[in-house]
Formats: sequence, structure tokens, C-alpha cells
Amino acid sequence: MTSFYRLDGLDNVPHPLRGAMVAIGSFDGIHRGHQAVLERMMSQARARGVPAVMLTFEPHPRDVFAPSPFMFRLTPPDTKARLCAALGLDGIVLMPFSRDLSMVEAEDFVSRFLVKALRVSGVVVGADFHFGHNRGGTPDFLRAAGNLHGFSVDILDLLPEGEEAVSSSRIRAALTAGDVKTATGLLGYHWFFGGEVIKGDQRGRLLGFPTANISTASTFGLAQWVYAVRARLGERLFDGVASFGKPMFNNELPPFETYLFDFDADIYGRHLEVALVGHIRGQEVYKGLDELIAAIGRDTRKARMALGECGPISELDKTLGFFG
Repeated sequence: MTSFYRLDGLDNVPHPLRGAMVAIGSFDGIHRGHQAVLERMMSQARARGVPAVMLTFEPHPRDVFAPSPFMFRLTPPDTKARLCAALGLDGIVLMPFSRDLSMVEAEDFVSRFLVKALRVSGVVVGADFHFGHNRGGTPDFLRAAGNLHGFSVDILDLLPEGEEAVSSSRIRAALTAGDVKTATGLLGYHWFFGGEVIKGDQRGRLLGFPTANISTASTFGLAQWVYAVRARLGERLFDGVASFGKPMFNNELPPFETYLFDFDADIYGRHLEVALVGHIRGQEVYKGLDELIAAIGRDTRKARMALGECGPISELDKTLGFFG
């Protein structure tokens, strides 16, 4: 297949995706453990000559049952789809998750969605995956359903890393602590996010370090630190230093502010993506602007050094376009 398909639900599955091998899960982060599931699924799909598809859920199921969204999402829908395409999948199904869907019995989920809508030839999941009402879709149930309906079922053990399995929660915890190195190692690529460049208070320009600002949501859980970053603006790449958090000024829902090296142009309204390469320091309060300017100068020098020694660059990093 040469096209990548993105489906919002299973009401109208295109013919090229019928009979697919399907990996099912929340897949927030698409970390190394998820990638092992996807690689197994794609290997089987290629061997059978059928499409390779991810079936995932949006919004995150945990947010549906919370009074308001609270999850620090590693990969919102657009990012998740982009990662799937970069990994070589043929499509992604973003299944709308709701309380109603959570009440669907496991048997009905299989018959309605996997068999009738997708006509799956096989399913691959991680060992911790459960689905259906009261999590009735256990691994044993899924194996039995596969035997009944004629599709294969492959269940992979969780991928160990140290004393624990690779997990989205571990990555969130690392980013919340500003531990970029650990997050990168668990993900298998440099974590990135993006947004529209908005106009800020323009204080950085007055200080001699104009920044491109991206707004952040209340659920954005990254540590309020200073980071070395690689930024992507269209097809152009920039090294930079970024600050998240403004302890000296208004720190309510601060934007993520990136100073792009050797670049000064009006990019308001443009989409900017930022990949974290390393942390520089925590946020500090200075006695005056002169101390702040000196600190930013030091941060810039440290960021340039960190970017020159940013460690292993994965094939996925390269495919995503942040590194050559």
C-alpha cells in the first residue's frame, strides 16, 4: 500500500483496510513497548500480504471517566497518526471512546468492530490489554474469540527496562521530573510536541532573545525547566534553547518559549514542532533583568553544547524529520 489511512471510527472502513492485521490499545506515547507490538503486527501483516493497522481510542479512556481532562497526553491524535505513518503502518483507526462504548460487552466489541467492520485476519496486543464492559475482554477471552471467528491472536509480554516494564506512566513521570534522557530512552525517539506560534509579552525580544511561543494546556505536565531543543518549522530545522515556566512574571498557564538560534523572523500563526534533547536547569528567580540576561546567555551556550552531543539518534527520529 502507498497511502496512509486515518479513520475516525469504523462506520465506513475503506476496502484497502479490510482484512488487516490490527494492533489494539491506547498507545499513548507509542513507546518502545508499543513499538514491539506494532513491529510484530507489521511483520505478520507483510507475511500475509494484508494491511497493518492500529486501532486506538480517543479521548484517552481515563479522561472520559474523570470530571475534566487530567491526563498529560504524550501523543495527541495527530501526533499518534504521524508516528504510525513514520513506523510504516498502513492506517490508524481513532475509535471515539465514550461511556457508551465502555458498556459494550467484549463479545459485541469483537463481532461488531473486529469481525464485521474490519474483517481482521489477526490481532496483536500487549499482555496488559483488556477491553469491553468491566474489562471482560481478557487475553484468554481474546484468544478464544479468535478461534471462534477465525482470526489469529498474538499477545506480547511487556517490554522490560530495568526493574519495571516500559510504560506511558514511566515516561510521563520522567518528563514531569524534567528527565529528558530517561524519557527518550523509554520512547525510542526524542519526545516532541507542537502548536501555533502565538504572540507573547515580547519580553524575550527586549532582552535580546526573541522567542517563539506555543500555548500549553492545564494538563501539560512537563517540568518547568530550561531545555535544549531541536525545532521544526515547515521543512526547516533549528537548534534552540527553550524555557517553560515564568517564575519572575505571570506563571499561570505559561507558554513554552523557544529561542531559535540564528533566526529572527515573524512566524506568528505558523505551526512549530519542538523535540526535547536535554535539560539545562530548573527555573530560577533573579534579582533583576541583567542577571536574567546573563543566565539566558549561559543557557544558550549550554544548549549548543548539549545539541552537539545529543546522543544516539534513532531511525524513528530521522523519519520524523527532526534529525538528519
